[in-house]
Amino acid sequence: MKKFINDFRDLLRSVPPLIAAMFIISVVGMNLLANKSIDTGVEWLALDCGILLSWITFLSMDVMTHCYGPWAATGMSIAALLINLVMACIFFIAGSVPGVWGESFVDGSEAVINTALDNTFRGAWFILLGSSIAFIISALVNNFLNYGIGKRVQKDGFGTFALKSYVSTFIAQFTDNLVFALLVSKIFFGWTLTQCVTCALTGACLELLFEVFFSPLGYRIAKGIREDRIVGARLQKA
Repeated sequence: MKKFINDFRDLLRSVPPLIAAMFIISVVGMNLLANKSIDTGVEWLALDCGILLSWITFLSMDVMTHCYGPWAATGMSIAALLINLVMACIFFIAGSVPGVWGESFVDGSEAVINTALDNTFRGAWFILLGSSIAFIISALVNNFLNYGIGKRVQKDGFGTFALKSYVSTFIAQFTDNLVFALLVSKIFFGWTLTQCVTCALTGACLELLFEVFFSPLGYRIAKGIREDRIVGARLQKA
């Protein structure tokens, strides 16, 4: 247990602070933004605003898997999930304490708007539980699938990074959306199985588009981290 704690502490020190911060913020933010649905104008197509941040989450995991391996990326995912749970508790307290939100000052609607905002930040236990389960399952799928593809290709360069990221992100995002839809949307909101699958598939496609657009940036970041680690190792030996 002590070795595990020390290894995890070393991992936290080795991951660049900006990458870790963006990863954790994206995990917390996408769960909060998931409270707002996107009006697509199509009855069978269901999306939420969490998609605006989830690409950062999966791109960060791809970068960490590329540089540190799947177990390290999964460890960071667990850390981000725990921090998200802490933030969910803080949001719950903020939504429960007496007070008035600034946006609720609308003549005749103050109480309704204030209650709605409180409920948004308090969330619901089944949403938090469903999103947590979906996230950790999708993180495992993404990280180990990404690593497995890299081991089979055994080539370095942007092409390999892109292939690993595109395949793992699409499948992991589909898994994340489907697990959440089946655990939460179908049971508590009455979604049909068709809505669950189409939502998962559409979200995965949009996530893939984000990944295609931002993967060059992810590769540059990963390449920079690897080069810094090589330089650091040489300096330690010297």
